[in-house]
Amino acid sequence: MSEEVLIDTVDYVRTITINRPARANALTPDVAMEISEACVDANFNDDVRVILFTGSGERSFCSGADIKASLADDARNKRMRGPLGSSVRNIHEVVLNTYKPTIAVLNGSAVAGGFELAAACDMRIAGSHVRLGLPEAKRGMGAHFATVILPRLVPAAIAFEMLYCGDYISADDAHRWGLVNHLTAPGEEMAKAREIAAKLVANAPITLRRIKETMVKASGMPLNAAIHLNEGISPYLSEDRVEGFRAFAEKRKPEWKNR
Repeated sequence: MSEEVLIDTVDYVRTITINRPARANALTPDVAMEISEACVDANFNDDVRVILFTGSGERSFCSGADIKASLADDARNKRMRGPLGSSVRNIHEVVLNTYKPTIAVLNGSAVAGGFELAAACDMRIAGSHVRLGLPEAKRGMGAHFATVILPRLVPAAIAFEMLYCGDYISADDAHRWGLVNHLTAPGEEMAKAREIAAKLVANAPITLRRIKETMVKASGMPLNAAIHLNEGISPYLSEDRVEGFRAFAEKRKPEWKNR
């Protein structure tokens, strides 16, 4: 991994930090690929049960695509392909479909592709100073992922207004609409995220994976089809289910084996 993406895994929690504070933690293709690889690795790593995403510094969680780099490509007549024009999966799709629970730790503004990265996560923790927004309509861009995911997270009218107007919203408004799970004082976002991550780590990893896969894949499906999804390892048939029952009966903490 490069110095632009920092990866730390402690006590089953993997923290992925975009380390480009001078560029507002903007995404380049290489940075997006490194983050995607770290997520794919986590899928097959039993030492990772929860993933936190954050940015370096206090200014920005992630500002989306690096506009200066894009302008340089335009100057070279390098044609932009868009999110569906790549031979690899888009970073937002990778994060959305990661098996492990994901939490966006918004230490600063999350806009454009950075907003989409946060929206791809299962939960969001934000400092009270944070702003969020999708300015793509003001830049002539597409906000493709946000156009699909945002109406699943907030009422459609709110999603339309955010996408149409391109204005930033406050962390307080994002919390009021259910887009952000918890608000904290500036600088306390990571502590809150780690508190929640510790709760997730204490729970059965097979069950968490089942919940994640079923919720993501069932979204938009007809009810009768969704309730017949049988994604991933069955917790009902797992050793961990037996351990969970025994631990409850014996009034002790379970020792999960992830099988």
